[in-house]
Amino acid sequence: MIEADYVVVGAGSAGCVVAARLSEDGARVVLLEAGPPDTYPFIHVPAGFLKLIQNPRVNWNYLTEPEPGTGNRPHRWPRGRVLGGTSSINGMLWVRGQPADYDGWAQRGCQGWSYEEVLPHFRRSERYAAGDDAVRGRDGPVTVEDHRTVHPLAKRFVEAAQQAGWDYNPDYNSGDQEGASFCQMSRRGRFRASTARTYLAEAKGRPNLRVETRALASRLIFEGRRCTGVAFRRDGVETVVRAARAVILSGGTINSPHLLQISGVGPAAHLGSLGVQPVHDLPGVGANLHDHYIVRVSQRVKGAVTVNEQSRGLRLVGEVLQWTFGSRGVLTLGATNALLFCRSREGLMGPDLQLSFAPGSFAADVFGVLEKEPGMTIAVCPVRPESRGTVMAISPDPSIPASIRPNYLSAPNDLEVIRAGIRLSRKIFSMPALAPLCVQETFPGPDVQTDDDMERYARGNGGTVYHPVGTCRMGTDPMAVVDPRLRVHGIDGLRVADASIIPAMPSGNTNAPTIMIGEKCAAMIREDARAPL
Repeated sequence: MIEADYVVVGAGSAGCVVAARLSEDGARVVLLEAGPPDTYPFIHVPAGFLKLIQNPRVNWNYLTEPEPGTGNRPHRWPRGRVLGGTSSINGMLWVRGQPADYDGWAQRGCQGWSYEEVLPHFRRSERYAAGDDAVRGRDGPVTVEDHRTVHPLAKRFVEAAQQAGWDYNPDYNSGDQEGASFCQMSRRGRFRASTARTYLAEAKGRPNLRVETRALASRLIFEGRRCTGVAFRRDGVETVVRAARAVILSGGTINSPHLLQISGVGPAAHLGSLGVQPVHDLPGVGANLHDHYIVRVSQRVKGAVTVNEQSRGLRLVGEVLQWTFGSRGVLTLGATNALLFCRSREGLMGPDLQLSFAPGSFAADVFGVLEKEPGMTIAVCPVRPESRGTVMAISPDPSIPASIRPNYLSAPNDLEVIRAGIRLSRKIFSMPALAPLCVQETFPGPDVQTDDDMERYARGNGGTVYHPVGTCRMGTDPMAVVDPRLRVHGIDGLRVADASIIPAMPSGNTNAPTIMIGEKCAAMIREDARAPL
């Protein structure tokens, strides 16, 4: 048995933050990670994320259930199974979202989570050299950088977006998101800046922090309605870690509700059907799942070099040399080079579309194998999806994955926003900055013109951009799982800190908000520990 003050389950985007911050006060912290240390070389090369999306060495490789709304296709959901979690395998975009996202959380009853109240935690997390001192962090653990190499096609995309009527936005994380921008990345020089290589690395020498890798959490331990520890399995042996103060779940949107359910916290009827004895009937565990669903608009390119060619042969050799000796070139690029945040229609209070530009194109999957022929892509993403799904355990065995049903495109507005995004992407490609380079639209193709055509394309060809959230939703209503201080309703000594607590999707990529959640959770736990009894 291992004794600790705090046990953090999951060394991912939030878990590393929570463990590192709690260990600053001298508390005994044990951090459990089901995956291995982050020694796999492709983790640390920014463009190497393409080698990680389906790699079982560092990836849970979840599959969703086939659903008729998206052509009965299972969707692959990569989630990091390694120190750093998904921050070690993602595309490294650093996007906070809009102030209205967090003000909306507060209006839903999540006291303390307005934009003004979460901004200090965003600032504390980052180290960014540009932007406004009032809103950007200068000395946080995660180094955030602009692109050292801006691909010529990305420059043309930003120019084309301006020609189409949008303003250039030098910092979409300033509190004003709308407009065309070059991407910011969680990158330190030529290397990825995961939470393992930032927060955890800074805390590594503390004797009160213990990190256990290849440790699969198998069950939460309860004494009555109090969580007192966690059992984990490694090499067939189960070990118990006792928590004197609290257990913090940071397993992510899939694993946190799964562990709660197989431990007896969740919808009682469902738990009973699995043979799990309910500890607490909490119906919202596993509900409210939502994700960013995207479709791509791609063009065959002439008269310009794309990443498709730069990733092969002698050109790749040159790029490796640039990355190694100059910290530049396409190997420093992440998933997207430039962004446009815009509104799908007039009358909206803020952007509901993210158009992400890549100077490359993909043969079979959104982020799969690069095509051999030159190409470029705009990924169309409704940033505030209304469709909701579930994550539900199908067995009490922790090694058997939960059933994931995202229920994509069940909300009609999600389709309307996608249609608008396809039309706007085509408009951008038709602008003078890009039109001379366009040979032919390859996806969805020139035959896709009507609303019905676009719906068929979206349902049959769209996919995830890997941002699932919401399955341990924060709130005060009967379907909420955690309260605004991230304490599990009805259970003492147990909190959740990861993307699963998000009540409604932020307008953009989810890694920066998840790190902020880790910061805020650790701050609240430390406040509570200092409070007089």
